[in-house]
Amino acid sequence: MLQVARLAPAVLEGAAERVTRFLRSRINEDGGMKNRSSESDLYYTVFGLDGLIALQAPLPEENVRGYLQGFGDGEHLDFVHCACLARCWACIEGRGLSRDAARVLAGRIESRRSADGGYAAVPGEARGTVYNSFLALGAYQDLGLPLPRPQGLGDCIDGLRARDGGFANDPGMNAGATPATAAAITLMRQLDRPAPQAACDWLLARCRPEGGFVAIPGLAMPDLLSTATALHALSGMKVSFEHIKEACLDYVDTLWTGSAFCGSWADEEQDCEYTYYALLALGHLSI
Repeated sequence: MLQVARLAPAVLEGAAERVTRFLRSRINEDGGMKNRSSESDLYYTVFGLDGLIALQAPLPEENVRGYLQGFGDGEHLDFVHCACLARCWACIEGRGLSRDAARVLAGRIESRRSADGGYAAVPGEARGTVYNSFLALGAYQDLGLPLPRPQGLGDCIDGLRARDGGFANDPGMNAGATPATAAAITLMRQLDRPAPQAACDWLLARCRPEGGFVAIPGLAMPDLLSTATALHALSGMKVSFEHIKEACLDYVDTLWTGSAFCGSWADEEQDCEYTYYALLALGHLSI
């Protein structure tokens, strides 16, 4: 994802510096990035750091390092924030996380392994979700450690196909969801498993004629998360979306505030997360 997001400045041109200034303005004194309440938040720090890296802007590494060290090996973090901690450390040059601490953090991720081979938010679950499985694989990659039992993870994802051809976070669903389908396709590619063509077709069909992808079938309003993740998954599968590029570029432009991006037409607040998704979308649309 980050490699493609680095292409966004070619589309942003002079506005890239304004985005950089916005992301820098989100850094708190403790080194964490602001959430929507202006509090330091590991989740938002992931997107802030990745956004700065995509824009080839220097990171405030010492401040960020101090912030991350405050979380130790993730003992008091939930699953999502354990994965965020791994990602943040990977953004820092030289990682900065000892091998022993990396293995402990990986153990916390692995403790959420579900009985079906995927990953869930809490230990002991029978079934995993696409979202948590996606986070788990990313965490192992960020920690530089091999994913245990990849076959089981792939089998879990296979079991989350929805009846309409997409993927959902729960088994047996009638309709898929765009972020879940995009994550499932990307996971299967990472695991060297063939993604079903029906899922790629389903994903491409979620693009609105005026540009942007909707989160679920039948929804009228597209959003930036669905758009960025769908474009990323389709690109990874080498599915052409040349015919929707201009419309999607126009859609992303409607979310531009002059310094950053909002998540949808119903969202008037710019933040690190959706600004990063804009960079990801623009990177794919620039190719």
